[in-house]
Amino acid sequence: MNVCAPTSLGAKIIPTRAHVKRATQILTTLLLTAAVSFSQSPGRQSALALEDQGKIPEAESAWRALSKAQPANPEPYAHLGLLEARQQHYTEAVPLYRKALDLNPNVSGLRLNLALALFKGGQLNEAIPEFETLRKTAPPGSPDAQRLTILLGMAHYGIAQYPEAIPYLREAAAHDQQNLPLRLALAHSCLWSKQYQCVMDIYHEMLALNADSAEADMLAGEALDELKDNAGAVDQFRAAEKANPNEPNVHFGLGYLLWAQKRYPEAAPEFQLELANDPLHTQSLLYLGDTDLQLNKPEEARPLLEKAVQLDPSMWLADLDLGIIDSDAGRNDEALRELQLAENLKPDEVNVHWRLGRLYRTMGRKDEAKVELEKASKLNKAADEDLYQKINNGHPRSTSPQPVSPPSDPQQPAQQPNSQQPAAQPAPQP
Repeated sequence: MNVCAPTSLGAKIIPTRAHVKRATQILTTLLLTAAVSFSQSPGRQSALALEDQGKIPEAESAWRALSKAQPANPEPYAHLGLLEARQQHYTEAVPLYRKALDLNPNVSGLRLNLALALFKGGQLNEAIPEFETLRKTAPPGSPDAQRLTILLGMAHYGIAQYPEAIPYLREAAAHDQQNLPLRLALAHSCLWSKQYQCVMDIYHEMLALNADSAEADMLAGEALDELKDNAGAVDQFRAAEKANPNEPNVHFGLGYLLWAQKRYPEAAPEFQLELANDPLHTQSLLYLGDTDLQLNKPEEARPLLEKAVQLDPSMWLADLDLGIIDSDAGRNDEALRELQLAENLKPDEVNVHWRLGRLYRTMGRKDEAKVELEKASKLNKAADEDLYQKINNGHPRSTSPQPVSPPSDPQQPAQQPNSQQPAAQPAPQP
């Protein structure tokens, strides 16, 4: 079977592509459009009346007419931006707000509207400087300052700037002792910044607010996994599973931890439970397929792996496993295609090159087999060198270590010296 070191559970539990969505959903109550103040001007009463009546096309026409009549007046552009934002057309709202700000940067509420449109539209990098500008002018400790602190924290969180998010989220959480979503975002930021004591501190705060919080138990489990406390991580995920068996990723997380410890018979039911909750949970399909292959059930593994590839073609482990299945069954052409796909996706994976070398040799393509097996050997040597440096804390040594390389005619691929767990991981989720 394939032998590779998995990445951490924390890298898999919450896909990166969900960050912006999560950041927006957690604090939607904050995203209220600010009132914009303008003086009375001819023609505006009709536009305002149409706007109040919900007649959006008519109101837009009225505001556009007013902008032509009064090109130096920022109000029509501000209201046109507001109308777009109310329709969740945030990208369209942004240039209208910017135009209004160019005409008068001191209009009350206008910069906040721009910042919120950028935030809601997923343009978090652009929203951050706007929130920072507003926060500098907000009275310290005021509700406005607190609101902007949260938004800054969530904006940094949404673009994976976790160290930058932590001080804002920590300050906001200190001002709101009952806010679980804030603590969840803070704990994840600490986790992905490798500040594990911070995770455990927030975990205890979350338990104080909700003793049966599955999310809190999962966070503690992820932190303990990073700290190599395998038994503790498993216990935390079992607690999370008991607290809420329908919590997204709870069964997958437990299954992954068991899979990484080669406890395949225990891992398989967990992946199945996650798929019962979410039939399109791609990672569970992948790891259940790999687990079946590890348990010598290739016919059960194949449809799971094929479905995983169909849902996410970037999963190199699925291609590797399918290549192994086809190779073992003597379907060399199919196996070659799958293994080459895996090689393109994961060129630094020793097992891919080892399997390709073995397959090429079976097909009588000796020169290509030699190239692939040499690649596998070099990767093993590099892994051995890295392990030695870690053990010796980077100090120079007097003798060279003996690398672990694939034998000339192996029955199984050689295990990398720094691989403590015998399995591979898919490419990170986009």
